[in-house]
Amino acid sequence: MSEVSRHFLGVERSLTGRAWVSRLADDRLALAIAQREGLPEIVGRVLAGRGIAPEDVAAYLAPSLKSLLPDPSSLVDMDRAARRVADAIMGNEKVAVFGDYDVDGATSSAVLQRFFRAAGADLRIYIPDRIREGYGPNAPALMTLRDEGIKLIITVDCGTMAHRVLGVAQDAGLEIVVIDHHQAEPALPPAFALVNPNRLDDTSGQGTLAAVGVAFLFIVAVNRLLRDGGWYADRDEPDLLSLLDLVALGTVCDVVPLIGLNRAFVSQGLRVMARRRNVGLAALGDVARLDGVPGAYHLGFLLGPRVNAGGRVGRSDLGARLLTTGDAGEAGAIALELDVLNKERQAIEGQVLEEALQQVDLALGATRRNAPPAIIVAHARGWHPGVIGIVAARLKERYERPAIVIAFDGKGEGKGSGRSIQGVDLGRAVTAALEAGHLVNGGGHAMAAGLTIREDKLEGLVEFLEARIGVEVTAASESRALRLDGALAARGANRELYEMLEQAGPYGSGNPEPRFAVPSMRVAHADIVGKGHIRVMLTGEDGARLKGMAFRAAETPLGRALLDRGTGPVHVAGRLKADDWQGRRGIQLNIEDAVATRDAVP
Repeated sequence: MSEVSRHFLGVERSLTGRAWVSRLADDRLALAIAQREGLPEIVGRVLAGRGIAPEDVAAYLAPSLKSLLPDPSSLVDMDRAARRVADAIMGNEKVAVFGDYDVDGATSSAVLQRFFRAAGADLRIYIPDRIREGYGPNAPALMTLRDEGIKLIITVDCGTMAHRVLGVAQDAGLEIVVIDHHQAEPALPPAFALVNPNRLDDTSGQGTLAAVGVAFLFIVAVNRLLRDGGWYADRDEPDLLSLLDLVALGTVCDVVPLIGLNRAFVSQGLRVMARRRNVGLAALGDVARLDGVPGAYHLGFLLGPRVNAGGRVGRSDLGARLLTTGDAGEAGAIALELDVLNKERQAIEGQVLEEALQQVDLALGATRRNAPPAIIVAHARGWHPGVIGIVAARLKERYERPAIVIAFDGKGEGKGSGRSIQGVDLGRAVTAALEAGHLVNGGGHAMAAGLTIREDKLEGLVEFLEARIGVEVTAASESRALRLDGALAARGANRELYEMLEQAGPYGSGNPEPRFAVPSMRVAHADIVGKGHIRVMLTGEDGARLKGMAFRAAETPLGRALLDRGTGPVHVAGRLKADDWQGRRGIQLNIEDAVATRDAVP
């Protein structure tokens, strides 16, 4: 295949500097799927582009926990952990869960407490304060729980790297069961049991699960032991499937790949969420103005940030409290408080982002680099540690490089949060940096990581990471072409197609949302709305019209071209979104890229 012919619509370099290529290598596979299942060919292209074989399409469109849920015992240490907790429930022992302060930690904690409650037992939730206590179990908190008469503690979404603290806990007579998913070292901390599909000796194949997914497998295992032990002889057995709304929320918000079991968790969990049985989630949905049937987008961009807001700029336990309360009044009050905190978080984030961008742009200009380095690192004293993860994500998007943002305190110790790009395992790199002595603490997974560092170690860390991930970043950058599932006419971009495509969801990390090119469109109208967004009305050669929106594009070449009526006809590329404003059932194209047709190679 020639270099020109492999470019979609002949686009070698778009307004965002990318070539356009087809996600699908073999058009015949798409046609086979379409013919076998009676689907439009464009839907066949979407499915084929995600590696779905024709014979697997029916199962893919209806992901089933029955077929995808593994035996929990396939995870190392699961049986030991489940036996200990089942014995604690039946023995009426006092148990606590120590959870991380993000959405994955809050949902994991809530899943465990709701299960305990339904099984007729109590579970104390402890969520650490992000600023005062930092990430992971800490000795003072564990000693506080011990002084309350608790001897068994379950950590969720943390604990795998807590060697020193779990050693202190062991010496104090505490038993710790770790339920986690972060990258592990060969040496494990002294826990009673450590369930983590990313242990190096775990062969379960479930390493893409979020912590809340591992927590769900854990309660399946505990529930089985309680049932076999006769615990439910005189009480109702918990409805584990009713907890899938929480599993879906944590899975989406932790940005783990939405494939296999994760996809089934989210698909089934969205159905549970639509019933509004969890009063906390229902109240949060009302505050966030979630209209209609919830989707993965609502979890990631409406509900998740509000649950997170308590841990970022407010009280860390608010999210878990909201997700576990059965009182509608309390739920409404917490949801409103989280909404206010989320607005505060957005304001703080905006200020830190502006300063971080100035710092990075100044550094790049000073070094006169043609391209950003392998990793973007921004740091300052006084930045709020609660927003650095979000700012890192924004830097990653802007520079298309893994990014770490570090907030140093007055004593020279910094809390850092990182976000990665596809193809670069940042969590493993940070774990290696910890092992090499560059960090006080650190860990994570492929797409996100956290760390603690002394200020005098920063230069060495940056050099280590650049050397460690440089090859991966180069390979990822070389494959940064915009991958398209096909081309649509404006008239074909309709609600019927959108709803058909939604059946192939939920979309997210590892299962990318379909992206289409709409060729030869003219910009009939364009203006700036909100914070630098470009709203456009596109017109096709046949007169068909299509609404579009290019987010945060006003100061970019893409935005300037859309605003310039003299650009002429353009090929645009983006993702179809529902437009339900004021009850209409329309469609909008979220524009990610464009090119003047005159600049495309014929």
